[in-house]
Amino acid sequence: MKNLNRRTLIGAGLAAPFAPTVAAALQSTPFVGDLADRLVIDLPAEPVNIHPAKAYSDIEWAIVHSIYDALIGFDPDGELRPIAAETFDLVDDVTWEVRLRPGLTFHDGSPVTAAAIVRGFDLITGSDSLVSDVFGVVESVEEIDDLSARITVTAPTPWLPAQMASWHVLVPEAFDPAQPVGSGPYQYDEWNLGEEITLSRYEGYQPSATKGTAIAESVAYHFVPDDTTRISNVLSGSTDIASFLPIDALAAFQGDSASLRHAEVAGTWFIRIATDVAPFDDLRVRQALNHALDLDSFVGVLVHDGVQRLASLFPGPVSMGFDPDLASYAFDPELARTLLDEAGYGDGLSVRLEAASDASLAVCEAIIGQWAEVGIEAELVLSDLGAFNANWADPEAPVLRMASWSPMFDPATLLNLVWQSDGVLSRTSNPEIDELIALGGSVFGEEREEAYRKLGTVMHDDATAVFLWNLMHVAAITEKAEAWTPRPDQWVMALAR
Repeated sequence: MKNLNRRTLIGAGLAAPFAPTVAAALQSTPFVGDLADRLVIDLPAEPVNIHPAKAYSDIEWAIVHSIYDALIGFDPDGELRPIAAETFDLVDDVTWEVRLRPGLTFHDGSPVTAAAIVRGFDLITGSDSLVSDVFGVVESVEEIDDLSARITVTAPTPWLPAQMASWHVLVPEAFDPAQPVGSGPYQYDEWNLGEEITLSRYEGYQPSATKGTAIAESVAYHFVPDDTTRISNVLSGSTDIASFLPIDALAAFQGDSASLRHAEVAGTWFIRIATDVAPFDDLRVRQALNHALDLDSFVGVLVHDGVQRLASLFPGPVSMGFDPDLASYAFDPELARTLLDEAGYGDGLSVRLEAASDASLAVCEAIIGQWAEVGIEAELVLSDLGAFNANWADPEAPVLRMASWSPMFDPATLLNLVWQSDGVLSRTSNPEIDELIALGGSVFGEEREEAYRKLGTVMHDDATAVFLWNLMHVAAITEKAEAWTPRPDQWVMALAR
């Protein structure tokens, strides 16, 4: 890959792993099935908001990217490719040039021009978004002509396109977060708080194979926290897609009125350990948290078959930095007790574990039960999604935090926010981790991949988290939603690709 010219790589559309560029657009194939009149999608929680720069979860991104289009996105294989862009070229290490597909329009009928690219960046950096500092590396966005722009950054940032795929969208001149207008496949209708968000198909949309094609005239997102209820709804036909189903809810899945869809997700599941307070600033205590857990025994019982125990943050070959030779912590409760004793906690210790309210209660309780066997008494704290996302760096928040993160094709944002010492969500500090995050965020190709592999080993050895499993998305669908395509980023949109 190092011997390939970057422009040649883009033009040829070659699938080079972790290329620092955006590959050529896929050939778009129009959806040939019948459009459903209305699809109902059950989500496990209500979005906190659908402001593009303030979306921090899969359920929020699903709605944001139904309404808005990004310049680029990930295809089903995790390759970055154009969506609203026609081309997205890396000119040199600090410059990208982008050209929009001609003829795109916003839902209000106004044309999509290069000014919308500028406004997309201004929306992020001008808001109180958690990622505004991440995008502060963008030095300038210059309109070249009506359809072209040049993006210049202050230093090499090979990770920027991957972050743009989630947070940078095209917005019209009169942006109103309460009445969102985008250029995506669906236009916003209404948000009945506590009940549903409704969208309708935008007839003027020009589909891209990267993102997909609308499969319904209208979509209603319902907020149904109870797992069994989501399954019951799809079995009764009142819901067409019941998303994010845990394994313990599938016992209720009976009959032939619906089917299950399984999709591997480019995401990671972990328990972040805050190392800024005692005794969790002691490596032995953090290692004890890991050795006390028999996480392999959860697979097929409490988590879906097919997931793999993780040794580091990187969830598999699809993720930059994954090292198949790195071994996860062995289940060794006796060693866990010894480590606690050596750290001065032979009589046990108490800690709080925070999880979002849509987390698997069964998994949380099983982990707490295994910790109790070695003398670690953990109290579970369940928080609604808004509160959970707001207090990552709060020194008064629980030391342990169960979370998941996707997509993880490129890990830069998670690393910059959560594991870098000065990250806005960070409660850890390790100079070696900081150095490798900085290196991985500034070099291209195999050099970047190697930096992240080293980082995975350091994070494992420093036990900055309990790394759990990669993610698996299981959904139940009716025949009406047969054309729906699950995605490795977990965004549940009424699209086929």
